[in-house]
Amino acid sequence: MLYCYTSLPPMESPKATYRVVWCWTGKGRHLEADGDDILKIEKLIYGGEGLSRVDGEVVLTPFVLPGEVVDAERAGSRKNAQRARLVNVTEASVDRVAPECKYFNRCGGCQYQHISYAAQLRFKREILAETLRRVGKIEFDAERIAVESGQPYGYRNRAQFHFENGRMGYREMNSRKLVPITRCPISSPKINEAIGKLERMVRDRRWPRFVESIEVFTDEKQVQWNVLRTEKPVAKHFFEWLAEEVPGTVLGPLEYAVNEDIFTVSGTAFFQVNRFLAPRLAGVAIRDAVGSTAWDLYAGAGLFSLPLGRRFGRVTAVESGRAAAADLKQNARRARLGIDVVQQQTEAFLLEANAAPDLVLADPPRAGLEKLVTARLLELGPAAIVIVACDPATLARDLGILGAGYSIEAMTLVDLFPQTFHIETVVRLARRG
Repeated sequence: MLYCYTSLPPMESPKATYRVVWCWTGKGRHLEADGDDILKIEKLIYGGEGLSRVDGEVVLTPFVLPGEVVDAERAGSRKNAQRARLVNVTEASVDRVAPECKYFNRCGGCQYQHISYAAQLRFKREILAETLRRVGKIEFDAERIAVESGQPYGYRNRAQFHFENGRMGYREMNSRKLVPITRCPISSPKINEAIGKLERMVRDRRWPRFVESIEVFTDEKQVQWNVLRTEKPVAKHFFEWLAEEVPGTVLGPLEYAVNEDIFTVSGTAFFQVNRFLAPRLAGVAIRDAVGSTAWDLYAGAGLFSLPLGRRFGRVTAVESGRAAAADLKQNARRARLGIDVVQQQTEAFLLEANAAPDLVLADPPRAGLEKLVTARLLELGPAAIVIVACDPATLARDLGILGAGYSIEAMTLVDLFPQTFHIETVVRLARRG
């Protein structure tokens, strides 16, 4: 049976012209709206939405800022919270700005273009500190978190495009629907050049209609194309056509220069996407660390391995991907560094290890460190651990576990993804005692 009652707004609130109907099913309470709700935004949460409350019920709304009063319409419930769509901003924050992109609010790539960049950095620090407290039970004041930032637009060196019925673009927010585009302000000039060429090519009769998505990677001189999803194998002449249209196209690995090193990056290998901050990320992570031995876990193509090789007597780089491990070996040879490259899962490597190095640097995927990894690090007890994390929740979880033997020495938010909710964090841990 369904039980409902109506909550009317107080008489002293002239703007509250809505009414809210609460419905109880016996399993949980659901909020439905007769007209728009007026919401007071309390804070931003990880994921890009603003949190407000109606009669104690959490409501999450995108494209808002803390302190704003907005009109919103309900968009269903998910994960123990009500979702809402922004209709109108009644009282705007001083941090609100006009977005650079005409597809903002539709394209799912950006969540923060309506926020000034200085405010984005402030909110990300607050979200990071709150996540550490909520998930890891770690008290670390936001003011203690250093911030490393670069250019807020034109920073991406990699982008993925989808193709449907002679159109190309990105996916709509929370949807598989295509948003056709002709420009992407957060992507580099070379990627925007490629967008212009692809937008024309996809309408050409020679375009293979069975290609569903393509990734573009560039250092602004060379361009690498990776077909991510296709119903049939793609013929070589398709890539030759791309090479004719887009100058700098390479049919194979791309050679990417970062500081004093050149990195061979194969199509399936991971590499940092921010062309302005990739050169500074290793410096933030390694700082002035020196010693006899170091491990670089989840090493990729060696962005951290190579600078570690100049500071430590022996460096072991662990990477599970075959292509990335092969790239790393070539990159180390080119740099004339004697790095031991181990193509193996990190968990398996740590199970076989019987002595700790002076430093462990780990750059895990979004899922964070596996339980076995944190357990073995505690058992082995290296003097220092550096974690480069792309998800604050899994970072908080891992730091909570490692807190049994380590303390946080320094934390830096490296804003690799301006205009989005994503947070990259570098944490340096020192062994207790």
